[in-house]
Parts: sequence; C-alpha cells; structure tokens
Amino acid sequence: MPKNNQIKSVLIIGSGPIIIGQACEFDYSGSQALRSLREDGIETVLINSNPATIMTDPSMADHVYLLPLTTKSIIKILKEHPQIDAVLPTMGGQTALNLCIEADEKGIWQDFNVNIIGVDINAINITEDREKFRDLMERIGIPMAPQATATSYLKGKEIAQEFGFPLVIRASFTLGGAGASIVYKEEDFDELLTRGLEVSPIHEVMIDKALIGWKEYELELLRDKNDNVVIICTIENMDPMGIHTGDSITIAPAMTLSDKTQQRMRDMAIHMMRSIGDFAGGCNVQFAVSPDENEDIIAIEINPRVSRSSALASKATGYPIAKIAAKLAIGYHLNELNNQITKSTSALFEPTLDYVVVKIPRWNFDKFEGADRTLGLQMKAVGEVMAIGRSFQEALHKATQSLEIKRNGLGADGKGYTNYDQIIEKLTFASWDRVFVIYDAIQMGIPLSRIHEITKIDMWFLKQYEELYHLEKEISKYNINTIERGLMLEAKQKGYGDRQIAHMLKCLESQVYKKRQEFNINRVYKLVDTCAAEFQAQTPYYYSTFESDITSKTGETYVANESVVTDRKKIVVLGSGPNRIGQGIEFDYCCVHGVLAASECGYETIMINCNPETVSTDFDIADKLYFEPVFWEHIYDIIQHEKPEGVIVQLGGQTALKLAEKLDRYGIKIIGTTFKSLDLAEDRGSFSTLLKENNIPYPEFDVAETAEEALAVADKLDFPILVRPSYVLGGQGMKIVINKAELEAHVVDLLRKIPNNKLLLDNYLDGAIEAEADAICDGEEVYIIGIMEHIEPCGIHSGDSNATLPPFNIGEFVMQQIKDHTKKIALALNTVGLINIQFAIKDDIVYIIEANPRASRTVPFIAKAYGEPYINFATKVMLGHNKLSDFKFNPQLKGYAIKQPVFSFNKFPNVNKKLGPEMKSTGESILFIDSLKDDEFYNLYSRRKMYLSK
Repeated sequence: MPKNNQIKSVLIIGSGPIIIGQACEFDYSGSQALRSLREDGIETVLINSNPATIMTDPSMADHVYLLPLTTKSIIKILKEHPQIDAVLPTMGGQTALNLCIEADEKGIWQDFNVNIIGVDINAINITEDREKFRDLMERIGIPMAPQATATSYLKGKEIAQEFGFPLVIRASFTLGGAGASIVYKEEDFDELLTRGLEVSPIHEVMIDKALIGWKEYELELLRDKNDNVVIICTIENMDPMGIHTGDSITIAPAMTLSDKTQQRMRDMAIHMMRSIGDFAGGCNVQFAVSPDENEDIIAIEINPRVSRSSALASKATGYPIAKIAAKLAIGYHLNELNNQITKSTSALFEPTLDYVVVKIPRWNFDKFEGADRTLGLQMKAVGEVMAIGRSFQEALHKATQSLEIKRNGLGADGKGYTNYDQIIEKLTFASWDRVFVIYDAIQMGIPLSRIHEITKIDMWFLKQYEELYHLEKEISKYNINTIERGLMLEAKQKGYGDRQIAHMLKCLESQVYKKRQEFNINRVYKLVDTCAAEFQAQTPYYYSTFESDITSKTGETYVANESVVTDRKKIVVLGSGPNRIGQGIEFDYCCVHGVLAASECGYETIMINCNPETVSTDFDIADKLYFEPVFWEHIYDIIQHEKPEGVIVQLGGQTALKLAEKLDRYGIKIIGTTFKSLDLAEDRGSFSTLLKENNIPYPEFDVAETAEEALAVADKLDFPILVRPSYVLGGQGMKIVINKAELEAHVVDLLRKIPNNKLLLDNYLDGAIEAEADAICDGEEVYIIGIMEHIEPCGIHSGDSNATLPPFNIGEFVMQQIKDHTKKIALALNTVGLINIQFAIKDDIVYIIEANPRASRTVPFIAKAYGEPYINFATKVMLGHNKLSDFKFNPQLKGYAIKQPVFSFNKFPNVNKKLGPEMKSTGESILFIDSLKDDEFYNLYSRRKMYLSK
C-alpha cells in the first residue's frame, strides 16, 4: 500500500532546548523527517523553541513556530492551521512524546480532528508505565529482572526489604535516566528513593533487582503497516549494566554475542515491538545478557520512537532511520521505498557492516565544580563522537582522537595515570575517562582478570586493549631509522596516530609522517554503503583506514581507495566535533548553511566531522562527507587527497579555529579571514594594542604568564580582576577574583590545566551593562546583523545570559558607539566573513571585552529572529563570490526576541548553581514578546543579579 493520501498536512513536535539526556540527535531526526515528508508533497508544520538548530530553519518546514512546547502553543497552531491532519510526535524525544500525551489527555487532538501517526498513545503508555510494561512482557513470555512499582515511600521500603541490595531505582516518564540510581547500601536507599519519586512526573518508581555486571545491548527496529520488521543495527555497550547507555562506550556491530543468542535477541525484539501496539515507525529495544555460558536474555525497556541510538545507528549503517520512519508513518511499506544509499535496492533489507563503529560520550564535568564524576544510571554526557574503522582497535583509537580532550589516542602520549590506587579507584567507580584508564592499568601490569573482575567489561575488549599495549611495547624498541615497514603499517591499521608513534620512537610527528611517505603507507578511503559492497553505492560517505598492498595480475601493487577525486573546484568545511558546553548545535547550523552556500557558488563541498548527532554529518548534505576526527593528521590527509581551493574554519567553533594555525603553516588557504587576523583577535595583548591605535576604550588590563607576574599586575589594577586564558571557548577558566590570595590560587590552577598559556587580567567593570553585536564584513563594508543587550549584568558569560534583540535599555549615544566600534574593529582585523564583538557599558562609555572573527553562538538566533539567512550571505562573502552590496537585507521582527539559556543542573544535585564568567548552559530557547511590559520579561529582569558569582 502506498502512502495514505488522506494525509496532506502534518504537525511535527520538536525536542526544545538541548539538555543533558536530550541533545541534537532529535534535531537530526526531526530535520530528516521534515525533508522526507516534503519529498512526498506533504505540508509540514513544526513547533520547536530552539533557535540554534537547523530544524527550525525556515527552509526546513512550510511553517515554523518558535514557540514554547506547551498545549497552549499547540492549540494556537491548530487554530491557525485547521488543515493539519496528523501529528508526528516520535521525532522530538521524550519532550515531544510527553506533550503529545498531555494534548491527548486534554482532548486537543480529538477537538481538532488530528490523528497521531508513527506511534499510538497506548504504545507510549505501555512502554513508559513500567508496571504495565512488566505485565505485558510476562504475558508474552519475555523475561525481565525481578522488579516492582512503588508510588509511595512506604511501598518502596517494603520492596527493598523483599529484594535485598544492590537495587536499581528508575523513575517513570523521564528521559536520560533522570532520577535513576543504583543503591548498593541500605543507608543510601531513603534519599535515592525520595529523589526518584520527586523526579517522576507521576511520582512513581520501578525498583529492580540490580543486574550488575550483565552485558547490555540495544537494537534499532523499523516496522511498516504491513507488519514487515527490519533490524537496522545491533549495538553492544562495552560498559556493562549499571551505566546509562548515553554514558557508555558503544560498538556496532555487536562484538561478543554468539550467533544463537543474537538470533534469540532479534526474535524477542520483534515480538516486543509487535506486542506494544499497531503502529508504523521506529523503535529502540534494550536487553541485558548474562556474562556466562547460558547467555540468558532479559528485556530492559522499549522506546517506540527514534532515540539517541537511532541517530548513531543511522550514521553507523548509512540507513536513515528517521527519514524512513517518517515515510512509514504516512503509510508506505518498506518494500516500496528505496535504499537511500544504493538507490537500487529496497529499504526492506538489513544493513551489513564491513567495518566497526565506536561511540564515546563527551563529558563536561569541569563546568560543574563539585559534581559527582562517576558514571551511573543517570546520564551526564553533553555530547558524543563516533568513529569508523576496519577493526575495533582502529575505531576506538579514532574515537578517542575525536574527543578533543588533549589526548592523542589510547596511551602513548605521556598523559596516562601512573598511580596504582588512583587507577583502581577509577576502574571501581566508573570514571568518565575509564576508556583511557584500562590502557594505563594494563601498562602498569594489573592482570586482565583483575580488570575484568572490577569493571565486568567483557574479556574480549580487554584483550584488544592488551594487544595494543604489546604493540606499543614492541615499537618502543625501535627508533625512527630502524622501525620496519610492517610494524609501522600495523600501528596505523590499529589506529595509532603519528603523534603517538612519534612518542614511542622518541622523535617528531613530522618525522613519522615523512617515514610513512617513504614506506608508502597512506590513508585510503572506504565507502559506507550499507551492504558490504554487494551493490554499488550512489552516496559519497567515507571513512579512512590503512590497507596492505594488493598485487594485480600484471604485478602492479596498489591499495584500494574508494574516494574518487573529481576535477571540480572544492571547498572543505571543518565541523565542530562533539557537542559540549560553549560549543553546541549552533555551529552545526552554521556548517550546514556554509556547505549549502558554497554549493550555490558552484563548489564541490566536502564536510569533515565526527559527531553522529548532527545534520552536517548526514550523507546527503555535502557533496562528500568524511566521517573522521577533526584532528590534524586526518584533516591534512584528506586535504592532500582532495586538493581543495581552501578550508572554511569560521563555522566550526573553536574546534575548527584551533586548526587554523597548522593550516596556515602548511600553506593551506583559509577561506575568509586569515589566520593572522584570527590570531590577532585571540592574542589579548596584540588585540588591545589594535584597540588603542583605533582610540577604542577597553578595560585596563595586563598579561601574565606566571603567578608571580599576575601578583605584580594586581598592584597596578584595582580589584575585582577578571582572569582569562587565551584560545578557549565558553569562558573556560575565566574567573573574577577579589583579592591576591584568590588571584594566586586561580592562576596556579589555570597554568597547571593549560600550561604555557597567556593569561589576561582585566579590571572587571562592576555593575556594567553587557551587550554584543554580530556583523558580516567583506573587507570593505560592514553590515551589523544584530545588536543584543544582556538582561544579566557584565560578569555572567554571554552564553548564560538572556540576550535581548534589539536592545531594550540602551540610548542612541551608546548605540552609536557600539556601531562605530563594531565597524572599526571588523575592518581593522581585515575580517572577511563573520565577527562577534562583546561590550561592557559603564557611565555611557562602551568598552570592548573581546572580538571573535568567526560564527558565534548568537548568529542562528539572530537569523531566526529576523528571518534572514545570514550564514548563507557570510559564506558567499568569505568565498569572494559576493560583496555585501549584492544582498538585500530586510530584517523582520515585531517587538523583541530573547535568547534564553537552559541549564542541566538537575543532573548534578550538589553543584553550585551560581553563574559567572565560565559558561554552564547546555542549550537555549527563543522567546518572542511584543513589549517590555510582558510578564516574562519583567520576571527575567527582576532576577537578573540573583546568580552572579565570582
């Protein structure tokens, strides 16, 4: 049966601001679903309050509503669009599902004659209500861990008495494991039970007998109206049960399952999906498997929606789950749809992987002082990276190189732990850096059996680690002149970076690279084709690896490279790597628009990124996608292979910007603003000299490189002093200090964390108003796209402030200074493209805090508020394709738009929630108000100083 022709208009509910547990994977899913429905001529209406995403771009849906995700907003939209036939709630995570249920309970869908597609309400209720789910599993013969439901404190105590410890408490109707915990000791139970009951919106928890040490698996399924089911991907968690899957290292395909158990698990997953309701769409099922020969399987949960894992599974297999799920929701059958990669086979097939995928989460504990850094049932990661390799070892190394935490991979970088007690503690209480600590433990000589006993990580994974360590030991016996080709090739095939090999051989990275060239050991690129090369792929989606030479019949030796270089002019766009606080989804928005703009200018576009949650890593955004670490060695090899006209670094946040110096040194053209100008803006001393020459005021400052110098500077400046390191994002390490003791302690701590950094000490302008401006400069003219005033005073990081567009309390005299300064600075820095400048206003004088000649966090917000494609314009300016005078600017905004930060402090109950110069928000929403008399504005303004801290 083809699509349901009754459906002409569909409402999609987005996932709102990014929080820990619900990140941009739903922006990716929602964007895919919107594109998929529009392909079929269906009108799309979107509600989402997040301005930073591609999903809320005017080009994505026919009607975009940037409104709070409430039933009040839903009613407003349905009144304005009586033609809406159906709502698709499965693309916006738990937020969308919860809103859909609430609207259903209030009878809203019925009142407006709107059908729910892609899932049915009964399926949501069964899977979310752990009691109902348990009853259903018992009825259909699917085993589960002993568990019981408690809706009161007293009932919880009774259950604990019956089961004994350890126990698992899970709160009903929550996301990202909110309110969940493992209770090992009776004395901790009361507090954790109370927390779980409070967090659950229906004040219900499920208490399970803990399956500590069992192995954990996830399956991604799709089903159509005809009851055809395909299993897209089986994902194995390297971490055993007890760590939230969002905080686990995961691998696809499953590595340690026997064929027999895998088949049983598949049958159980299909049986579960068919039993929860009659719906067409995607589903995620989680299982635990006993770590013994029996391999008993127990069901953990099922989610009838696209999930965090389905974004990962889509990127891992090349099968666009959300896109196909949207088609199934409107009535298509799987056998009627094309495989999106081969274009010649049907979607009713299961992808085959001839490579290994590893996902590692990215945490940001440094932003939450005093946070409990051990991993458990409540998710704490803010982002993730994915890597593809020919072996688990290669993929694991590439994933660790993608994390951007100053590690060059596993071991061999001199940064491992060497203290026995510390290593044992980090293994016992699962630490965020356990992926590295396992290697350190093996290096120290701790037996694998002991590591397995502590961590319960499957022995197969530990043996893979051990092999890597033995290889490192072997290579270390050589030097750069004596190492053999076979050993060098093996190290590269197992994912070791040139930097790591240089560490082993005690030489320079450049010497290793040169030696590789001599040995003719070069990266080759392989296609992600969904079918292990059985059919030809039409989609250029690549990963790199190293292969042994092949000798042809004619005696010619070569390596098989599947990335064919065209003779078109090319542009590389560097992505922003894993999401983190200070560098989130807004840079994905910028990269996607940059790619599309370069394409409009006639270039072949090449995207490099390693973040599986993003739209920029979708296989049909750029002409070519390299799913690779945004790590120098990988980028340089791609550039050598493709020979582009240049590289765009302005759109990928600090990740891309940090690579500008290397690109410049190696003679690779940076598109737009040059490295010299980027560096000048980052070097606080040189930048202040530039301001001085242009008669632009800035707070009194000085530079220090030691604690001693900092104390000497303090004698010249008045306290409070703002201390800032150079080349950081999201205010990392910034702090306001009020006396010499605090200054000394902070400087010593900073230089320990970021050695050889130039620290800038500013006289902090107490009580100043903060404002910022974004502009585009073509080298001759400057167009200011937006000026925002922060509701909070100066001293709170701009990413944590409520930013109001246009300003609400700045007079014409001050506004003119902001405009003049912005234009002067943009031109003085020889900006070509975007620039963001931050100001402090005191006594009607505008001081410059900093300038960043790149895309900023606020550009997507301004673009959404004014309805203008600013990144598109800026990219065309960077490429020299257009001048500013070629564009017609026509910003549209009635009243005010406010960018509101959203925090995830609830994941860290004991953390200080005060705000200061270091950014802590994980996401943002947009609020439109008609006037300053609006109650919401009044509330924000009255609370503006409440959280200000040093």
